[in-house]
Amino acid sequence: MLDWWRDPGAGVRRWLEHRVRERITTRGLLFLSAALMVGGAGFASGNNLLFLLLAAMLSVLLVSSFISRIGIAGLELEIHLPEHVCARQRVPARLVLRNMKKRMPSFSIRLSGAGTEVFAADLYFPVIPGGAAVETTVEARFPRRGVHAEDSFLFSTAFPFGFAERRARVTMKQDVLVYPSIDPQPGFELLLAQVHGDAETLFRGLGQDFYRIRPYIPFESARHVDWRATAHTGELLVREFAREQEHLITLVLDLEAGEEHREWFEQAIECCAYLAWRMAERGARIRFRSQNWETLVPVENDVYAILKYLALVEPRRRAASLRPLDEPTVTVLFSASPARLEESGWVDARIVSPGHWATGASARRGAG
Repeated sequence: MLDWWRDPGAGVRRWLEHRVRERITTRGLLFLSAALMVGGAGFASGNNLLFLLLAAMLSVLLVSSFISRIGIAGLELEIHLPEHVCARQRVPARLVLRNMKKRMPSFSIRLSGAGTEVFAADLYFPVIPGGAAVETTVEARFPRRGVHAEDSFLFSTAFPFGFAERRARVTMKQDVLVYPSIDPQPGFELLLAQVHGDAETLFRGLGQDFYRIRPYIPFESARHVDWRATAHTGELLVREFAREQEHLITLVLDLEAGEEHREWFEQAIECCAYLAWRMAERGARIRFRSQNWETLVPVENDVYAILKYLALVEPRRRAASLRPLDEPTVTVLFSASPARLEESGWVDARIVSPGHWATGASARRGAG
């Protein structure tokens, strides 16, 4: 009710979107104007032929409305998406449009997003036979992370004469969990390089026991390349030691953030997702911590548990303080108010605060 008084126009538009299911087109307005002119001429002249013509024109309007109402009724939409979906990433979506009317086909059906940006473009189905289903594959894109449970779509048709566009709204039945974007944003790749350099420095020389020879992974250090095995096979190979599999990257997300830091908090979530995804690709163990959740992702395991948590997490006005763990690790701490964590023992952590995205450099305690 308050929103109605603040913006009456928006309230009227929402009411029209939900209540008005038929919109007269320009062609319909011209036809209706012609019918009114014929009716006016008939009353003025008393010519029965004009009254017959008026009756025929009105019957055409009624038949057109009746046929479009039947054609758009009984349609059901199923959307099949990949198991893992990230925000702002285009994914293939399989649409199944079913006509539940056993004998009555539906003609000239258009499908569009009702105020959503999920589909890149509107879809058009010339005919859907009675009792049949039509499948198509389109690109879908969810603009934000979280659970998409009430995204609605709009069926519309102007069949048969195009005098009016009949519309019907359908709501997506299944819930879709959308992960944060894992695409690099400004400053993300620099932070990834810094974390990788910290890991190389911390764990350098700790490999003692030979583990295996494996293919070279792009961007990793070349100091362990086995040139003899490389010359023998023609493929770049590296010697891997047991200690190298124990590299541990710790991502810590401080949930205490006010509304003024909401935009930064969303960037921090996306940066956490980006770092977790990239470091997991490089074979590192990843520990993720926050005030209400903690997990450890072993080597060669998926990171979807972290992405699921990041898809749903929300900031808090007050949150308990976090303390570091006593283990060799490279730590990245995301906090909107790092000053309150100064006494918690975060000596060697690389801290990312709201000023980081503007300067492109993260502070590291104990490193000057």
